[in-house]
Amino acid sequence: MGPAAFAGTMARVFVYGTLKKGQPNYKHMINTAKGLAKFQGRGRTVEKYPLVIAGKYNIPYMLNIPGTGHHVAGEIYSVDDQMLRFLDEFEGCPDMYQRTLMRIEVVEWEGKCGTGEARAAAEGVMECFVYSTTTYPPEWVGLPYHDSYDSSGKHGLSYVLRESRE
Repeated sequence: MGPAAFAGTMARVFVYGTLKKGQPNYKHMINTAKGLAKFQGRGRTVEKYPLVIAGKYNIPYMLNIPGTGHHVAGEIYSVDDQMLRFLDEFEGCPDMYQRTLMRIEVVEWEGKCGTGEARAAAEGVMECFVYSTTTYPPEWVGLPYHDSYDSSGKHGLSYVLRESRE
């Protein structure tokens, strides 16, 4: 892993779906028993990607097809190793999602970190880990593409929590 992905022993993660503030799985980001996650700011992908809501549980997926879709909006967090391991497991990595580095344009920055990270934020683009997928059914490419995700959005596709799934 390159040094751009880490701030000390913390990794930067960009979340665009149910882990964002106000979304159904945000509770995991603030559960210190799973590790530490510190909100740093908001951003969007430098490249365009298809963000779809798919499957019988209406899960948001960023399809790893650079150049297609929209600049996807989300939140940037610094996470410790324990939280990163939890997120890998939570996201079904590497089968359902794959964790890869992507360039994220900083839209709003709250992080109070060392000079290197502050400088990167000021320049407007940083590398973050993102959970996207290359392992999706081909028909998902034909679903509507979104630029941001809200589980109660006008798309009408309510996310089904894991504890409510059959």
